Amino acid sequence: MTSTAKLRKSIRKKRAALSEAQRQLHAEQLFSHCVRHPLFQRSRRIAGFIANDGEMDPRHLLEHALEQRRSCYLPVLNQLHGNRLWFAPFRQDSDLTPNRYGIPEPALFPPKPTPAWSLDLVLTPLVAFDSEGGRIGMGGGYYDRTFSHTKRSGNHKRPFLLGIAHSFQETRKIALNPWDVPLDGIATEQGVVLF
Repeated sequence: MTSTAKLRKSIRKKRAALSEAQRQLHAEQLFSHCVRHPLFQRSRRIAGFIANDGEMDPRHLLEHALEQRRSCYLPVLNQLHGNRLWFAPFRQDSDLTPNRYGIPEPALFPPKPTPAWSLDLVLTPLVAFDSEGGRIGMGGGYYDRTFSHTKRSGNHKRPFLLGIAHSFQETRKIALNPWDVPLDGIATEQGVVLF
């Protein structure tokens, strides 16, 4: 087993060990830090995710954004175009269907998917992160492929990738591969840090 696989297994085990009360408390603390942050306040097109496998839950942030009449989106798996993510509009009454990993996602058609580059803020799930924006996901590479356009020089239109995690998911420096897309910041129950 590789060191990345061992780290992924270890952190997922820690996440699974959290009680429902701890998860809820962390989600509320995350909300209180993010909702006041200028990054969140100025973002109008926000993509989030449905928490799964003990992930930090950004649901309160998405609900607040909807109450403020901002546009919210959820990722949808797109196996037809290089295993990238598409983003579908999300509302509190959206019908969600489990994808092949069992994660609820909106039905894509209709409506037409929203391009990744048009988002302002992407609340990004992860398994581990470091203090410089390194990220380890679940291993599918969906976020790296979807946001690979952000690594091109001269590309000024890009969403801000904000990792969402429990603070114990921070690890020592993560060795990035050439195709890895680093985070622009991280938000945990302890606060928001921009890289």
